[in-house]
Amino acid sequence: MKTTTGNLKELREKEDSELRFDMSTLGRELFDLRFKSSSEGLAQPSRIRAIRREIARIRTLLRERELSIRGAKPRS
Repeated sequence: MKTTTGNLKELREKEDSELRFDMSTLGRELFDLRFKSSSEGLAQPSRIRAIRREIARIRTLLRERELSIRGAKPRS
């Protein structure tokens, strides 16, 4: 499955700081889409679901690194 910022392999290659930046950017986009959705509607309502899943992938990856699961180590 293709994610919004790339596939999982590309996410695993990123540094923790890059992932946190991506997560905050996606969080802001999600907020904006929800606000827009309630006021005027969206052309692509499925985008909200895709962003939520992308944030979940990033959070899972960061947590795996924090716990050193799957051989993942935190990257600065």
